[in-house]
Amino acid sequence: MSSLDLTHFIHQSVGGKEASDEEKLSQKFKELLHSLPKEKGWRSNYLYLFQGFWCPSTEIEGLNSFMNHFHAKVSDVVLASIPKSEPSLTSNPHQLVPFFEFDIYGNTHDQISHQSDMTKPRIFSTHISFHALDKSIKESHCKIIYICRNLFDTFISAWIFVNKVKPDYLPMLTLDEAFEMYCKGIIGFGPWWDHMLGYWNESIARPHKVLFLKYEDLKEDANFNVKRVAEFLGCPFTQEEESS
Repeated sequence: MSSLDLTHFIHQSVGGKEASDEEKLSQKFKELLHSLPKEKGWRSNYLYLFQGFWCPSTEIEGLNSFMNHFHAKVSDVVLASIPKSEPSLTSNPHQLVPFFEFDIYGNTHDQISHQSDMTKPRIFSTHISFHALDKSIKESHCKIIYICRNLFDTFISAWIFVNKVKPDYLPMLTLDEAFEMYCKGIIGFGPWWDHMLGYWNESIARPHKVLFLKYEDLKEDANFNVKRVAEFLGCPFTQEEESS
């Protein structure tokens, strides 16, 4: 299914109060949602199957905008992961690396235009599956670094996180409910296996294009894996840098 350019739709509040997900959407966007398969959501009423993966209605607009407007540059670096898998779990530099679907295309046109002001190399984050990435990313010489985390740990982190940030009008998600949904692949940007294998297969086919890293390996031997990243990006450490 081709993507629609929906960047002109703006979320509204209803009666001075924050609206529920679907109340914020325009009629045209609602028609798109009604055409998509949906299941009970984790931190929203529903998750919708869009471009082969599950996501809340409020994120589909940003995804559409990304698919219609982004153009990769040769020097770009994309950090990809499924939610609750990335190194931001232990540090906060991720605040300096904007997400396509949340920070750049999920908010305003000002942030979209801000891309042209970013210093090269531009570094972006995303939870988008490999197959749904913009064509210019997949076909250009820009680099992709994928972070994979143990499936069980990712699941538990996601379940705890969702119950902390969910809206008050939604009930707590029980562990049994979350486990059943996760096993069915009904998670944000999932299924997990499809997401992971998409990047894994590409890292085997094009190791110069995609670097596949494990979160656990990064924690166990950060120095070795930082060297791998540096070599992958074409800027290996000198002997002097390594010795210091």
